[in-house]
Amino acid sequence: MNPVVWSWSPDTWWTLFGHFIGLSLMSIGGAITLVPDMHRRLVLEDHLLSPEQFTSSVALAQAAPGPNVLFVALMGWYSAGVAGAMASMLGIMLPSATLTLLVSRWVATRKHLLAVQAFQSGMTPVTVGLLLATGWLLTPPVHEVRGLLLAAAVALVVWRTKVQLIWLVAAGAVLGALGWV
Repeated sequence: MNPVVWSWSPDTWWTLFGHFIGLSLMSIGGAITLVPDMHRRLVLEDHLLSPEQFTSSVALAQAAPGPNVLFVALMGWYSAGVAGAMASMLGIMLPSATLTLLVSRWVATRKHLLAVQAFQSGMTPVTVGLLLATGWLLTPPVHEVRGLLLAAAVALVVWRTKVQLIWLVAAGAVLGALGWV
């Protein structure tokens, strides 16, 4: 993995804050659904993270206990230290938390309306599509068939059974340690 090179520039902090505040309002299905856009901006355009740092941020946060959104703090940390982590987390949390609070209170009193039910039903395929895009980005390159087969098998198990996800993560860790993926 490339060494961490922190930018102590307020410009970097504002860049992180601005990028994540914009993404916050699009995070239907959670911040994890925005991973492809985060990758585009932080790795490919701004070069604030290496591909390894990006993937490590997502993997570490998903393996750790706690909220799913912690990978955003790690991306900020790798980009600009503690201030980068704080700017990233404030950016991703502030707008969506405020909007969620206001909308959930509004919907709670109007869940019987057909428009509200239609909106909720219509957002399901959007969320699934964003999650598939995230999975595609984080899956090994297409020429690594074993990785794709493993991802498909895990998706099938999650979809069709009640196996706890932690066991699948542990199985993936064992397979990775054995060099299978």
